[in-house]
Amino acid sequence: MGGFLSTPIVIISVIQKLRAGDVKPRCSVAGNLKCNTEFVSILLRTQSIDDARHAHYLCLRRWERGPCALGDFTVLWTNKDGSKSEIKAKPSLVTKKPEEAIKGADQIIFTVPAFAHEEYFTAIAPYVEKGAVIAGVPGQPGFEFQCRDILGAKADECHIMCFETLPWACRIVEYGKKVDVLGVKTVLAGSLLSGHAAARKPPLSTLQYLYGAEPVFRQAKHFLEILIMGYSFVHLAILYGHWKDWDGKAVEKEPLFYQGIDQATADLLSACSKECLDVAKAIMKSNPKVNLSDVKDIYDWYMEYYKDDIEDSTNLLTAIRTNKSYKGLVHPMTKVDNGFVPNFSNRYLTEDLPMGMIVFRGVADAAGVKIPNNDKLIEWGQKIMKKEFLVDGKLTGKDVKTTRCPQKYGFTTLDEVISGKK
Repeated sequence: MGGFLSTPIVIISVIQKLRAGDVKPRCSVAGNLKCNTEFVSILLRTQSIDDARHAHYLCLRRWERGPCALGDFTVLWTNKDGSKSEIKAKPSLVTKKPEEAIKGADQIIFTVPAFAHEEYFTAIAPYVEKGAVIAGVPGQPGFEFQCRDILGAKADECHIMCFETLPWACRIVEYGKKVDVLGVKTVLAGSLLSGHAAARKPPLSTLQYLYGAEPVFRQAKHFLEILIMGYSFVHLAILYGHWKDWDGKAVEKEPLFYQGIDQATADLLSACSKECLDVAKAIMKSNPKVNLSDVKDIYDWYMEYYKDDIEDSTNLLTAIRTNKSYKGLVHPMTKVDNGFVPNFSNRYLTEDLPMGMIVFRGVADAAGVKIPNNDKLIEWGQKIMKKEFLVDGKLTGKDVKTTRCPQKYGFTTLDEVISGKK
């Protein structure tokens, strides 16, 4: 470790913690295991087995006395040649007390789903100290708005980072015991809103140390780049493409998710991506000081982030369908007597819509840009969810208050959205 980490690093879901003079990290986890597989995996992957056995877990919701507290946790890691490595480690403490994990923390890293962020922001707020780095990996759109809203003036003394997506594809094999990391992105972009106090640890390099060689972290030029390039429309577009004409009858087997898309879905993804570019261009035209030049078309994004995993790069359709990181991933389904039916209560809808697409819609409104293809997905999704966000093409629905769109926090102008402050 070489003394690089000498004071606490906190991760929500996994809390990496070093006390003054410690050589080996003490680590904790906050959240439920189903949402925590991503960072648990990198903890075990990038630290030695001996280091990982100093794991401490902070859990506000589930499995305080669950199976992970009783035995080894196993990660199946997919290597570049397709082979699997098995890594095991055991946590030494499980706790529900945020004060034990947060006090003195240099970095607080969120890996729980966006719907849980409010709960954890509220829990940690009394214990966050000056100069701490608060990072969402991923943060999802609106992470900065919500952080500043709940932490208040304290947020101005912290540094807020938000990454656009997960660093890898990761799935549960056995709840509380085993996960499978299917593939790792080559690069991952994140934004940084700096506070008044000096950072207790270098934000980006500390994260890179924790995650290892891949993905390579890149700092965005503006936090709106990450908000826009969260591409919250992707999951909804795939769901829409497969289920928009569903007759309500069970299907025989679980359909492939990414690798099962058709040309119409690929075209819809491209159209939604173009609208993201349109919003970025409009913001830069309105305020030339805002640099969103790295916002890119979704095909170019795939070729940068998954270049080692895509077998056929002819176009967006082939790039997604031949992405090895997506191999075997299926639609969220529920087993019934005569087959399978779609599970529309999954996070692809319940998180990506209110904590993703609606936030982007709010930014598009502030920029004065119409996004009809994204709107089509929002209207379909809110009907499935029995929610009301868009009403007659405006963000005036009764459920807007449950989202993280800028208008919820009182931002009424594009300049307020750009600064992240009123």
